[in-house]
Amino acid sequence: MSLRVALFTDSYLPTVDGVVNSVLATRRELEAHGHRVFVFAPEDPDNGHAVERDTIFLRAKGFRPYPGYRLAIFPGREIEALSDLDVDIIHSHGIGFMGIKSLWCSWATKIPMVQTYHTRVQDAIPYYSPVNISPRLLARLLAIYIRVFLRHCDAVIALTDAMMRELRVLAPRMQRCRVIPTGVDIRRFHPGIDADWVRDRWDVNGGKMILHVGRIAPEKNLPLLFAAMTSVRLVYPEAKLIVAGVGPQLEECKALAARLGLADAIRFAGFVSADELPAYYAACDVFATASTFEVHPMVVLEALASGRPVAGANAGGIPEFVRHGENGALFAPNDPRDAADAMLLALRKGEAMQEAARETALTYSVDQCTRRLEGVYRTLIPS
Repeated sequence: MSLRVALFTDSYLPTVDGVVNSVLATRRELEAHGHRVFVFAPEDPDNGHAVERDTIFLRAKGFRPYPGYRLAIFPGREIEALSDLDVDIIHSHGIGFMGIKSLWCSWATKIPMVQTYHTRVQDAIPYYSPVNISPRLLARLLAIYIRVFLRHCDAVIALTDAMMRELRVLAPRMQRCRVIPTGVDIRRFHPGIDADWVRDRWDVNGGKMILHVGRIAPEKNLPLLFAAMTSVRLVYPEAKLIVAGVGPQLEECKALAARLGLADAIRFAGFVSADELPAYYAACDVFATASTFEVHPMVVLEALASGRPVAGANAGGIPEFVRHGENGALFAPNDPRDAADAMLLALRKGEAMQEAARETALTYSVDQCTRRLEGVYRTLIPS
């Protein structure tokens, strides 16, 4: 039986982040399985998607501390839209204003609501607090809000086991808890892609290529990778770190690379389109991330699906996918020397790790993960 699913999200195109990618991947795969999917998202004057099929844009205003993120604070006609569209299930991908709207709509329409918890919001407070109060107090208030919010959801999905353990402590009265990662498209990301043109573009054919993909923002901890590159270059003098992405810290990171004398070793690729991204993964020798912020590092799964070992911080959801010495290497968070050692280990053993990397990703295919999600939907819909 096909379903009619409404996805509510606090962030959407043209912003590209982990939540947006998860929403888009979930939408594509649900539609591939024969379901009808509607996305409810904050409007953005720059997105050019005002007439996107089956997408309902809600009035929103910008959130100054986090460029590209918009707040749907205005009353709308979501309840009427859900009724008109004959929706079977509401699936929220945020706990902000769109999360609140999804909870309200579920209560008003009696449509079951599923919540996927994407972001360890408490960790973002030091970077993006909208009010000038003690971060500790704000974190406590936020914890109370999350506990109440999750208790009222019909089902809660965590993307990793580590996140589910945290949520059970934070909100012990949650219902129907499941761990279901956002799956990776193993057909799109794979080792067999012709990627020589990427290495040609960044002039790394004679050396090693390390790749980082993600928003260039403080929580990604890019300065740690830059510091580690000074040690990596002692062993591999021609090694280059290619940073794919844009964000508020871009100019600061470029200046830091220059101050470290790594202007030639660290290259900034800017925004990489969805069409080109698989080739970037296939072109690199190692994927690296120093972020301790990741609940579910989709970029890690994409790199593994491409058969590339990952050097990652031993924090958040990263160690659930990266096995030290098998498909990559883990390093102590905020330790540039250990990060360099992990990158060097992955570079030295890269070829031997490629098969294990791909095998890991196969167990998290988007098809398998979406079918598990459909199972949660069906348990909530009255027969």
